[in-house]
Amino acid sequence: MKHVVNHDLGQERAKKVAESALSTYKEKFSKYSPKVDWLSANTAHISFNVKGLNLSGSLEVLERSIEMDLDVPFMLRPFKGQALSVIEGEINEWISRAKSEGV
Repeated sequence: MKHVVNHDLGQERAKKVAESALSTYKEKFSKYSPKVDWLSANTAHISFNVKGLNLSGSLEVLERSIEMDLDVPFMLRPFKGQALSVIEGEINEWISRAKSEGV
C-alpha cells in the first residue's frame, strides 16, 4: 500500500526536500542502519533494520507528491505505520523549510 505526501513544490524542489529528509532520517535513526539508493532521478530504494529484520521499499518523487511504499515482514506489520509516519514527518518538516527558506 502506497503512502502519499502531497506537496506544491514541483518535482525538482521536492527531490531536494526528499534527499534532505532522508539524509536527516539516516542520521537521527542510525541505529536502524537506514540505506537510500537512488535508482533513477526520482526513484529511490530505501531500507532499514528493525529487531533483526529488514524493511525495504521505494520512494518516488512526483510533481505534486512523494509516494512511499514499504514491504514489511508479517511480524513487523504493526510498525509499518510508525515507520511511514516518521519518514513523512521528516519530509513534511523539509517541505515547510523549503517554503520558508527557499531550499
